[in-house]
Amino acid sequence: MQPFDTQSRTRVVFGAGTLSRLGELASDFRPKSVMVVSDAGLIKAGHFEHAVASLEASGLKVESFHDFAENPTSDMVDAGVRHAAKVKPDLLIGLGGGSSMDCCKGINFVYSCGGTIHDYQGVGRATTDLLPMIAIPTTSGTGSEAQSFALISDAKTHVKMPCGDPRAACRIAILDPDLTMTQPRSVTALTGIDAISHAIETYVTKRRNPMSTTYSRRAFGLLAQGFSRVLADPNDREARSQMQLGAHFAGMAIETSMLGAAHATANPLTARHDITHGQAVGLMLPAVIRLNGLDHPDWYAELLREIDPTASNENAPARLADKVTEWLRDAGLATSFEQLSIPSSEIEALAEEALQQWTGTFNPVPLDPEKARALYHAVA
Repeated sequence: MQPFDTQSRTRVVFGAGTLSRLGELASDFRPKSVMVVSDAGLIKAGHFEHAVASLEASGLKVESFHDFAENPTSDMVDAGVRHAAKVKPDLLIGLGGGSSMDCCKGINFVYSCGGTIHDYQGVGRATTDLLPMIAIPTTSGTGSEAQSFALISDAKTHVKMPCGDPRAACRIAILDPDLTMTQPRSVTALTGIDAISHAIETYVTKRRNPMSTTYSRRAFGLLAQGFSRVLADPNDREARSQMQLGAHFAGMAIETSMLGAAHATANPLTARHDITHGQAVGLMLPAVIRLNGLDHPDWYAELLREIDPTASNENAPARLADKVTEWLRDAGLATSFEQLSIPSSEIEALAEEALQQWTGTFNPVPLDPEKARALYHAVA
């Protein structure tokens, strides 16, 4: 068995309506000032207002930062740090999707330790304890609330920088499935595919271990049960709960096993063509499953048995790849370069950039230029 070293640092509060407990939970840190990092869309949905009301009802002073977007950049983190320097928070709250939580963590790194976010690329670069942070996901996708990593894009090169440190782990994660019911169908689809990709990729990485595979399998089972249901009925609370817990468990798996070639090949598509991450990783995942399945069909069979106990090793990779493609089509997402207007002439450049991605180093079948090109040609 692969050895591992992990420590659960995040208290998880799960259940419908648990956002109402935010003020109570935040008060335990005795903060003088709380800064809520939340994207502007959460204001329209009413979630930001409810969060602030809960905090203020507990007598807490609340500040906020909203000046960032999807795939937060180093410039957006800098803007958040400047705002934090004015309001001097001693507790941070990331409310929203992965972008909100990642931006909040990025601000925490720089505000607490100084320098720029570039100084924290990699693992274990924090120079002191970070501010306590509460994460409240409103989507079921990244599982960022379960991880000690922030994913921040360089504002100039658009290269994604993973910045991780045990001290960046959230103190509390509030998982309230009711918050996910206001998502547009497109967001439900994109974040759901992202979560599914995490469950599948973490199960087969070089760093897979007894703990990560336990979380990956349970995540896949929950997500596979819930995804089609939330697409068909966005008010299905049980399915929303399955998706949110599945995304969280997949995030816990990432913490010790990391990701693989689907993410490595997806990131250049986002950087070059601004393809949404869920779309990009979903596009690449079936081809990666087929590649890895040549060496590890048994692992994919084990995953499939979460939803089909009769699955055999022989055809498991093809069946799982086809299932992912089916989910993509049901969600209205593209399954080829042609549908996204990406010219096949870019494959060489995309392959070169994919080989520079950190996540690719954990893929069970080592990526090389030939394999990277073949993955892109499979979807061209």
